[in-house]
Amino acid sequence: MTARLTLICYGSTDAVRTVAFPTDEPLDHHGKIGGTGLVGRLPSVDCCWTSPELRARQTAEALELSANIEPMLRECDYGRWAGKRFSEIVVDEPDAANSWLSDPTAAPHGGESILDLMDRVAMWLADEAVNDQRTIAITHSTIIRATIVHVMHAPPQSFWRIDIGPLSVTRLSYLCGRWNLSAAGCITAVKSHF
Repeated sequence: MTARLTLICYGSTDAVRTVAFPTDEPLDHHGKIGGTGLVGRLPSVDCCWTSPELRARQTAEALELSANIEPMLRECDYGRWAGKRFSEIVVDEPDAANSWLSDPTAAPHGGESILDLMDRVAMWLADEAVNDQRTIAITHSTIIRATIVHVMHAPPQSFWRIDIGPLSVTRLSYLCGRWNLSAAGCITAVKSHF
């Protein structure tokens, strides 16, 4: 039994371009047109999931995919930092920003810690592993990073060492009781910093 999973990071948004903690914002102009480059280049699938956030749903539409909402693929909860630029947090709360970047268990913003996010992703991957199907999931850079860390059995601190850009495509397969990273790539030059 083999499960095949293609993860697609949503298209660009104002928060991506300004290095801000996202809210439920829409795709920007580049995000709306960027997905058309992937139309027809994606594998045929049995199932398609999307995060509940607007930018992920709009990306699914731009990719001409009929996707069901999967709450486990939602963005990290940034608590009171949502909508703020990272540069503001570094100036206003330098110790909190440093703690969040260096300690995967920290949640100084009052939201979700990186470790909590990784646990959520691991539970979702366990459910996906039992399905003998090809799946596409449109989600967030944080979810894709957590997936890669989980699959590679990397230490949680490596989460911040993985760059996932808008509309990047990451492929995984589940075979013989383990997930394998098949390929990862980015079709745009815009990078996400969260």
